[in-house]
Amino acid sequence: MVKKWRQQVRSWLMNQLELPADIVMDLPRITMIGHIHIYIENHRGLLTFSDKELRLLLKQGQLLVRGEQFVIKTILPEEILLEGKIHQVIYLDND
Repeated sequence: MVKKWRQQVRSWLMNQLELPADIVMDLPRITMIGHIHIYIENHRGLLTFSDKELRLLLKQGQLLVRGEQFVIKTILPEEILLEGKIHQVIYLDND
């Protein structure tokens, strides 16, 4: 019940103050440049990384990026810039 109320308050704030959903709802912001770069903000940490897969923890679920020749160009506490040939970006729920 508290979770539902909190969600309603955030939604109301977003609408009333005209704030972006990614800020109010604590969602990841994902920016892709073609299929060679992906920039992800507002993640909770790196779970796995290889030259073919990146998995990030999100507030609600995980983000899985699959491809080839991955190189992490920049990594900060809540931001990551990945370079390589991106084939898939998958959002995984906690269900």
